Amino acid sequence: MKLYNTLSRKIEEFVPLNTPNVSFYACGPTVYDFTHIGHMRTYTNNDVLKRALTYLGYKVNHVMNVTDVGHLSGDDDSGEDKMEKGAKKYGKTVWDVAKFYTDFFFRTTDALNIIRPDITCKATEHIEDMIQLINRLIQNGFAYKTKEALYFDVKKFKKYGKLSGQKLEEKLQAVRDEINVDKEKKHPADFALWFKRVGRFSDHTMHWTSPWGEGFPGWHIECSAMSMKYLGETIDIHSGGIDHVPVHHENEIAQSEGATGKPFVKYWVHNNFLTVDGQKMSKSLGNIYKLDDLEKNKINPISLRLLFLQSHYRQPLNFTWQSARASQEAFNRLKEIVSGLKNSNSSNKKLAKLLNKSIAFQQQFKDAIQNDLQTPQAVAVMWDMIKSDISNEEKYFLLMDFDKIFGLKLIDITEEKIDKNIIILAERRLEARKKRDFDASDRLRIKIEKAGFKIEDKGDTYTIKKL
Repeated sequence: MKLYNTLSRKIEEFVPLNTPNVSFYACGPTVYDFTHIGHMRTYTNNDVLKRALTYLGYKVNHVMNVTDVGHLSGDDDSGEDKMEKGAKKYGKTVWDVAKFYTDFFFRTTDALNIIRPDITCKATEHIEDMIQLINRLIQNGFAYKTKEALYFDVKKFKKYGKLSGQKLEEKLQAVRDEINVDKEKKHPADFALWFKRVGRFSDHTMHWTSPWGEGFPGWHIECSAMSMKYLGETIDIHSGGIDHVPVHHENEIAQSEGATGKPFVKYWVHNNFLTVDGQKMSKSLGNIYKLDDLEKNKINPISLRLLFLQSHYRQPLNFTWQSARASQEAFNRLKEIVSGLKNSNSSNKKLAKLLNKSIAFQQQFKDAIQNDLQTPQAVAVMWDMIKSDISNEEKYFLLMDFDKIFGLKLIDITEEKIDKNIIILAERRLEARKKRDFDASDRLRIKIEKAGFKIEDKGDTYTIKKL
């Protein structure tokens, strides 16, 4: 397996610390608002990585956090607490907000057949672990106190910026009037480890007792504390969006390595952005689409997953409803093929062995996946295999094999039963076409479509599909 490592800026051979075991930490959601299709792409890519490693024989221990406290807007800890902002927006308590949006997140990932993490850890349930880690940083001389907070002193960590390549002097202090800046901060890039319940946070709802008084943790400290608690002080893979590289993940490295003196992560894997109609997703443009929007547009979430697979995780992807519908058509075609193979008893016949041509397809698929998860190539291999002249038994076997990574739930596809009244209408329409009574044929077609089906003519016969 080869993976692009953001830390080294090159594709590397993947060699875990303790083969065949793989420790995998994924940055999870901040549960103050709805999960959208941008998030869906990131977690689908994480899922493909985990499935690929499992397919190749590794034993993956996947940990993901849920940020339900401490995530402030703005990269410099100067903005509003996102959880409290969500509570005000929806007129709920912060605890209700956290539960509601955590449930919505998992409902969304389940709809895309994303395997849940082996361990899901909530920030609010690991406050003591964060306090212990902050104490280690204080003892090692990396932290300092102000009236408002405890901060990590980035100048003390000589390798700060090694992930992003950004120099400390490029980190500027926010200057907008509405931004809250702690005047006692030593450097603009210094980040909060713990906020005290004073000043702008004097009424903060979520707070805990600590050696530094009542307060709550900063956002970055949770990932270091929880990843080390469950996976050890050095982990194999840490994933997240590329927007996390310059601040969140840079800060994770600094505080983790500042506390332990050991490398924090061996391979950093980052997913690129999703745009919508060529633009960044924003509430003002009304283009932040959620699971409910897919349902309204009659797009199967698994079709969206197929769309994601057709773009490499490190490349930007532009979402349009046209591309979603095209992916829906492709998935419907794939379902028909699988259903047809099942009907030909391909799924019931024992396959003695794959012949050379099928072995070649399997190897092409594996090569694509092993080359930094080239899923577009792997999807192309699948369609080439389907069009080939190998046996139905081999096609079915390979589709099920490929789907261990694709996660399109192909094994669950069954032949769709068509209501006999629809079949009667279709037969009447066929007779009308044979008589060249096209008016009657069109009326019957419209009636069939209103019932939720469509007719595809093929010479003197036809097929019926669900719309």
